[in-house]
Amino acid sequence: MAELATIARPYAEAAFELAAQQGMLAAWSGALANLAEAAGTPEMQSVLGDPMVSEAQLVDTLLAVASDAPAPVRKFLEALADNKRLAVLPAIREQFERLRAEREGTLDARIESAFPLAGDELAGLVADLERRFKRKVRSQVVHDPELIGGARITVGDQVIDGSVRGKLAAIAAGLVGA
Repeated sequence: MAELATIARPYAEAAFELAAQQGMLAAWSGALANLAEAAGTPEMQSVLGDPMVSEAQLVDTLLAVASDAPAPVRKFLEALADNKRLAVLPAIREQFERLRAEREGTLDARIESAFPLAGDELAGLVADLERRFKRKVRSQVVHDPELIGGARITVGDQVIDGSVRGKLAAIAAGLVGA
């Protein structure tokens, strides 16, 4: 996996710089999301490795799912195709989003909740996270009844487990170790 990140890094940085210069970070972000999703499918992965499919056909196929992509995205895809790097689009997108979040001073938080969160509850939780991390937080909420109660929040490599399931697991681990 580290190899993919190493290959993707210069492309992500180049795409990010171009998008930032043009003031089109959001447009590039949306286009890369669509392209990465398409390139990551098993069907597309098999086509990307097919020597019978031309680079132009690959670019056209990918652009079909991102028809609203800015014009420079086509040139970017053509450069990736020329260098046989279309398969790393998901890793490029991931690094692009990391650069964008860093530039915008934001963090992504995955909030897994045992119960659906209402607007005020979610807003309060996001405000608490923003105070804790001193950055703007973009949240992705997932309803997971397996948690029994509470929530588990993942921000970067930090996990805040306030779920009943997590607390029961901690108690069980303490009893086994005693």
